[in-house]
Amino acid sequence: MTKTLSLRSVDIPSIYKFAIGFDNMFDELMRSSAHQATNYPPYNVIRTGEDTFMIEVAVAGFNEGDISVSLENRQLTVTGSKQGEQVLNYEYVHRGISSRDFKQSFTLAEHVEVLNAAVKNGILSIYLERKIPEEKKPKTIDIRYDK
Repeated sequence: MTKTLSLRSVDIPSIYKFAIGFDNMFDELMRSSAHQATNYPPYNVIRTGEDTFMIEVAVAGFNEGDISVSLENRQLTVTGSKQGEQVLNYEYVHRGISSRDFKQSFTLAEHVEVLNAAVKNGILSIYLERKIPEEKKPKTIDIRYDK
């Protein structure tokens, strides 16, 4: 008779005692597990080069000033909030383009910087670049041969 064990949950705080010095990694795991993932608004993450990336967020229906982008502790946050309801002289028969408030967060890797952001044709594009400091880049060590 064989017993099958199944892992139903991971108790991350109890793992701390086995990984002294990896505190930052566990903080990231705790933060990402607490993050409530939503699919609104839809977005794309695109690699445009070896060290460059772009995040595209669909923001159709939002006006200038309704969207904000902020970066704090490697957490990139895109927020959309309508400033006020406008009085309409018409009635929607079908409303397929949603314009509800949203907050979408992305955790950036170390050394990734936000270059700029722009909206074109209802798509917010955020341009990112990984800039590794010279002292963190791999280097080749010359070998000296003594005679």
